[in-house]
Amino acid sequence: MPPIRSANINVMDQAARKAARHLIRDFGEVEQLQVSIKGPGDFVSAADRKAEKILRDELSRARPNFGFLLEESGEVPSKDGHRWIIDPLDGTTNFLHGIPHFAISIGLEWRGELIAGLVYDPLKDETFVAEKGAGAFLNERRLRVSKRSELSRSMIGTGIPVLDWPGREKGFAAQLERVSDKVAGLRRLGTASLDLAYVAAGRFDGFWEYGLKPWDIAAGIILIREAGGMVSHLEGEQPWSDPGTLVVANADLHTQLTRLLSP
Repeated sequence: MPPIRSANINVMDQAARKAARHLIRDFGEVEQLQVSIKGPGDFVSAADRKAEKILRDELSRARPNFGFLLEESGEVPSKDGHRWIIDPLDGTTNFLHGIPHFAISIGLEWRGELIAGLVYDPLKDETFVAEKGAGAFLNERRLRVSKRSELSRSMIGTGIPVLDWPGREKGFAAQLERVSDKVAGLRRLGTASLDLAYVAAGRFDGFWEYGLKPWDIAAGIILIREAGGMVSHLEGEQPWSDPGTLVVANADLHTQLTRLLSP
């Protein structure tokens, strides 16, 4: 983490770690979890709901005037313009299948502007944090996006359609064909918050996906911005939380990737 951490970052970190202890325990007993179906290919577990409650309780105790946008519970109005945007278990499908790649994502917004974010991978004990104007960090290491400028040497992340995913009509198959023909590697890891954190850390050189929700991307967007990367929507200029196709990369690759993805 940064040598000097703000009070908000400390609050986020402590809440995430408390929730993570229960996720780790439940992950070890994944076969015993009671699972309900929230939608096609989108499962919500007892672990998910428990983690959200812990995060909400801890953050409310520390910041009683802040509002919430929660994946499972919806919206709680803010009293002072601040709002937590939370995914308590990003990568639920990985979690329920025993795949050790999932995260807690907490973004902080002030009057519509992202000002801080944290993505915590509890199994690897990796904490990605960023605050507006203060940079992005992985544990105690400063993060910068990769310096690769050629797609042919780049690793790009994405999401792959499943079941009745609404993005099929957006031309994903054609996008995948165009991108795969130009890059060194493509990955679908199934946890968007970590995909974005990996771009900030230079592990991925870029990423795109259609249809992500605000809680999937809030923390990741500020991580990438503070690590020197570029964030846009393929559909044009719009608020960060609007639906569309998110495209992120370093400055050199962003234009190239956007051009490839455009119809």
